[in-house]
Amino acid sequence: MKRSAGILLYRRRPGGAEVLLVHPGGPLWSRRDLGAWSIPKGEHGPAEEPLAAALRELEEETGIRPGGTPLPLGAVRQAGGKEVRAWGVEGDADAGAIRSNTFALEWPPHSGRTAEFPEVDRAAWFPVDVARRKILKGQLPLLEELERLLRPGPTR
Repeated sequence: MKRSAGILLYRRRPGGAEVLLVHPGGPLWSRRDLGAWSIPKGEHGPAEEPLAAALRELEEETGIRPGGTPLPLGAVRQAGGKEVRAWGVEGDADAGAIRSNTFALEWPPHSGRTAEFPEVDRAAWFPVDVARRKILKGQLPLLEELERLLRPGPTR
C-alpha cells in the first residue's frame, strides 16, 4: 500500500480558522475546483518517518517551512487506496508566493512529447466551511479532526 504524509496548515482569524489547501498542477486537474484541492502531501517509504516526510513535502510543494507544533490528525484512506497521514500546524504564509517542484508527463497523451508541470499550480487560504467543499472527499476527515481539535471547551 502506498503511504503519504501531509500538513494541514491553519491560521486563526476573528471569524474562525482558515486552512491552506493546494490545487494539483498539470492538465488533468486544470479545470477542476470543488473536490479537487488537497493538503500538501506526498509519498514516503517505510524507512522515512511520516512527520518528517509531511514537513518535507510541504516545503517541496509550497516553499513553506512551518514553525508551529504539529497536531496529529490521524490517517485516511483515499479512493485509490493510498493512506494519507496528516498533522495540523499553525502558521501563516503568502499563498500567492508558493514555489512548487515539478513533474514530467507525456502531453498531449500519446504524442511522444514530455512536458514539465508544477505539482501544485496554486494555493489558497479557505475558511473551514469553504474548505469542506474544496478538499478531496477522502481528506475531509482530516479537516474535521482539525476543526474538532481547535474547538474551545471541554469537548476537545
